Amino acid sequence: MEIILALIILILMIIVGVSIPFAFFSITIFLIYTLNYDPSFLVPYGFNEISNFVLLAIPLFIIAGGLMNSSGIGENIIKFSEIFVGKIKGGLGIVTVIASGIFGSISGSGSAALTSIGSIIIPRLKRKGYPRGFITALVTNSSVLGLLIPPSGLMIMYAWSSGQSVLASFLSTVIPGIVLAFLLILINIVYFKNRDMQEENDIYEEENKGAIKTTTHAIPSLLMPFIILGGIYSGIMTPTEAAAISVVYAIPVGFWVYKGLNAKVFLEELVETSTTTGAIMVMLFGIMILSRILVMEDVPDKLTNILFSITENKYLLLLMINIFLIILGMLMDDASAVLLATPILIPIIQSMGVDPIHFAAIIGVNLGLGTVTPPTAPLLYLGVRVGKTPINEVLGPTLIMIFFAWVPTLILTTFIPELSLFLPKFFLDL
Repeated sequence: MEIILALIILILMIIVGVSIPFAFFSITIFLIYTLNYDPSFLVPYGFNEISNFVLLAIPLFIIAGGLMNSSGIGENIIKFSEIFVGKIKGGLGIVTVIASGIFGSISGSGSAALTSIGSIIIPRLKRKGYPRGFITALVTNSSVLGLLIPPSGLMIMYAWSSGQSVLASFLSTVIPGIVLAFLLILINIVYFKNRDMQEENDIYEEENKGAIKTTTHAIPSLLMPFIILGGIYSGIMTPTEAAAISVVYAIPVGFWVYKGLNAKVFLEELVETSTTTGAIMVMLFGIMILSRILVMEDVPDKLTNILFSITENKYLLLLMINIFLIILGMLMDDASAVLLATPILIPIIQSMGVDPIHFAAIIGVNLGLGTVTPPTAPLLYLGVRVGKTPINEVLGPTLIMIFFAWVPTLILTTFIPELSLFLPKFFLDL
């Protein structure tokens, strides 16, 4: 009864706008004292869990994403992408999806991709006559590729909390991410097929007179994902070491190649990263204590018994888990959701015979969908602010993308395991 009451309190606190770390700490303290647990046992456990070397990759990728956002890397990625598709009808929409995927593979963050790519491309799309509601929805949905295309901070947290390989978790979301990107591009093409648009080749006419010059200037941006991912999958670097290399690489590129960074901006990014990292670590500490309490209260086993009492059909169980994850993603940010859901759901999916690496992709797509699904939709509201577009104009196109891009991707990811297991098996021989 106390667990149910605590979860209700948590949801209500999040809905009314209480900060996530404070909300988790509040219900953790509530459970410690209502269930008579000894804090001297739980607090050291929390500290021990967050002292994991893998978690150091999270603040490093955050600072790398911030530095790249300020340095002008997003601008060059957009220009490079436009060389190939910018001249066709609806081409800038395709550029948006591709650029978001590339930036996501560098920063590992959906919000970083949204603020960086969105702030650059949305004004240009508006000048071209694109409906502002559609382009804001497209940029927002495309930015979620940052959660799926590795390196992904979400997958680092999943691997850490589930005890799985970080590399395998990274690879599990690659093909679902590509499927989502393809479907978003297809929606963009169909949407503009019979619409009168300006020619797509005049906005960058001067810049694109020399494709070689544009490509050359974009090389430092494009090398970054190859360095990060190549180092990780070749075995030369761990994900944490690769995150450190991405910071070291971003500094000279930002200062001396693209010249978007200066001492003031650099200091501001360090302060912002420190604040974000502090909030994340406090949240991790609280959630680890909470998850320990849930395990000691046998919540995973009780939930497993409840689900199996309803049905033993694997596909219906997966459907119920998907619905739960979507709702969870709607209520809180992706990091909080994955850390809360993973310890509870891992025993359930293993009892169902689902591979934990397959589940990494399922949870990634579900929580990505939750961030853009009304009514809460945290990433959608960030996109509205970045695009300076009324929410009522964004909802229609967003629902189209949910039903014709997100839902098909989720169905394929959930019910075709090889979609997420092919690359881990191929590269890591799992």
